[in-house]
Amino acid sequence: MLLINNLEFAYSSAEKWRFSFKVPDNRNIAILGASGIGKSTLLNLIAGFQQPLSGDIIFNQQRLNDLPPAQRPISMLFQENNLFEHLTVKQNIGLGLNPSLKLSAQQLQSIEEILEKVSLANKLDVFPNDLSTGQRQRVALARCLLRNKPLLLLDEPFSALDQTTREELMRLVKEFQHKQNATVLLVTHHQKEALESADLVIELTNDRSIVAVPTT
Repeated sequence: MLLINNLEFAYSSAEKWRFSFKVPDNRNIAILGASGIGKSTLLNLIAGFQQPLSGDIIFNQQRLNDLPPAQRPISMLFQENNLFEHLTVKQNIGLGLNPSLKLSAQQLQSIEEILEKVSLANKLDVFPNDLSTGQRQRVALARCLLRNKPLLLLDEPFSALDQTTREELMRLVKEFQHKQNATVLLVTHHQKEALESADLVIELTNDRSIVAVPTT
């Protein structure tokens, strides 16, 4: 279970948030809300890229607040894919397995298999500059999934993609979630996408978070 307990954060005295909610294990959660309401801030707090003023982040009975991002059981995918332009597709994905890029034969095989799933089997040694926007995001998603963490955070990663590609990658995320018993939090502006893909919806408002069962 992911428990967010009275988590407070402020950029300034005029911009302050408090988050409180809990979600069960092994669920696909969509996070909705107006621009500037704190959706990305919430994911950054969970991932450890920003620090709360107070409150607790607890996942599977482990308090995450004091852990650096690299030690949290989390993978995060941003709207910008954060690929390294001087590394090939294989190397960019390999960073998720071993930052030194000293990869075993089994790890290399896993990279080839995940690229097959994201329809990029022939792009192993290609550099990001030679990929389309959709292909770059497929590589970034493949890296996240291959890390095999129990908590996957997706910060509008598919918003710039066409509907067909977006639906295809969401199917891959759901497949991963069910296979690995993972918990997925997806920030999205697409309400229809949220209701169709999520087990639960968190709607952020100015003063509280509301957890609701979607109508699908």
